[in-house]
Amino acid sequence: MSPDLSSLLYLIASVCFIMALKGLSSPESARGGNLFGIVGMVIAVVTTLWLSHLGWPLVVTAMLVGGAIGTFISVRLQMTSLPQLIAAFHSLVGLAAVLVAGAALFKPEVFQIAEGSGIKVSSIVEMSVGTAIGAITFTGSIIAFAKLQGIMKGDPITFKGQHLLNLLLLLGIVALVAWFAMVGSADAIAAQKIFILVALASFILGFTLIIPIGGADMPVVISMLNSYSGWAACGIGFTLNNPLLIITGALVGSSGAILSYVMCKAMNRSLFNVILGGFGGGAAAASGPAAEKKPVKIGSAEDAAFILKNASSVVIVPGYGMAVAQAQHVVRELADTLKKEGVGVRYAIHPVAGRMPGHMNVLLAEANVPYEDVVELDEINRDFAQTDVAYIIGANDITNPSAKDDPKSPIFGMPVLDVEKAKTVFFVKRSMASGYAGIDNPLFYRDNTMMLLGDAKKVTEELVKAMSGGGH
Repeated sequence: MSPDLSSLLYLIASVCFIMALKGLSSPESARGGNLFGIVGMVIAVVTTLWLSHLGWPLVVTAMLVGGAIGTFISVRLQMTSLPQLIAAFHSLVGLAAVLVAGAALFKPEVFQIAEGSGIKVSSIVEMSVGTAIGAITFTGSIIAFAKLQGIMKGDPITFKGQHLLNLLLLLGIVALVAWFAMVGSADAIAAQKIFILVALASFILGFTLIIPIGGADMPVVISMLNSYSGWAACGIGFTLNNPLLIITGALVGSSGAILSYVMCKAMNRSLFNVILGGFGGGAAAASGPAAEKKPVKIGSAEDAAFILKNASSVVIVPGYGMAVAQAQHVVRELADTLKKEGVGVRYAIHPVAGRMPGHMNVLLAEANVPYEDVVELDEINRDFAQTDVAYIIGANDITNPSAKDDPKSPIFGMPVLDVEKAKTVFFVKRSMASGYAGIDNPLFYRDNTMMLLGDAKKVTEELVKAMSGGGH
């Protein structure tokens, strides 16, 4: 294959990826966007295989092994595990960037980056940047995975001098990259040692950057690591002089950065503030004992069914509790039952509901919820005052009124759904425990709130059954 033809094919694949991103920006066009992504990936893989110096058998074998593992994971994967799966995949992208950079360093002639007896200075800088970002992405994503999976606590893990250590590590990486650039072409052995030091320092920095971030900030972390993985690929793309890696890496990096900004805006926090450490943990410990003494109304499915059947408007607020219980299908059944009774039903989506950006949208789409019924925070908030019932499914933190009226709350200033303005609030959750941010929710104890304690799927099934049987 000629260089001109491969460049053209890579360009076509890049255009497909751009169209994929455009399509994925809206639920209505998501299927078409997914198709563009598949076509682009097929073109990219076939072109790369054609250009491969390793020979088809080795590459195809690696693809078959990876494809088999991916298929096995996707078949067994539950939707509740999707956030940690994405974190794990980000880690693999980061590790791949480090390994490719290492291969280019040890065999520069294969990657055509050799200059005389050494490596081009520009290539050294590019592979250094790609390695550093990739290593940070790898260990950072591993920590994010561990927190999401419950292997580690979601609370921030901090220690004295943490920020100073991160700063010193960052400055050390910059110094090592500069040293690498100065000696790379003259001393191959020294260059390899410096490269290993850059990777090790970056691995450590990825670890220390993510452990102080609390569970409530995890959607931002996921999108931030997504951005890192893109920039890592982009840096390696420059090293390999591969236009497809450069373009797609820049697409992923920039879209992830924009998404991180949107997530931070939704939480009224800056990305810098998130990176310096998340919130959560302390507030729950302080408010827990007091919360136990507060009066709370606990209702039954029959009580809730009677009120729902006599409502004219209902807003369903899905949260991580719906994901854990895999209740999206029965929630759709509840909405359909209400619509048959002449009740208007909509779904209120907070940008950081769940454990990753768009988590609730994915679950609702899986249950074939009509796109027009799904409404974002800014649009739905003004309607809660005219809503008869708000049906909340485990969405603790994004409905917490403390964000608006308690300056001492760690989430003060974070935009939340104004569910307390509805005439009646049904809150479905397993227990009276605080949410993922570790912060007690005063909404539980309001006069217009009725708690429906139990598994979200089971409670909603009982509701549907009670409504179908006529309620009271």
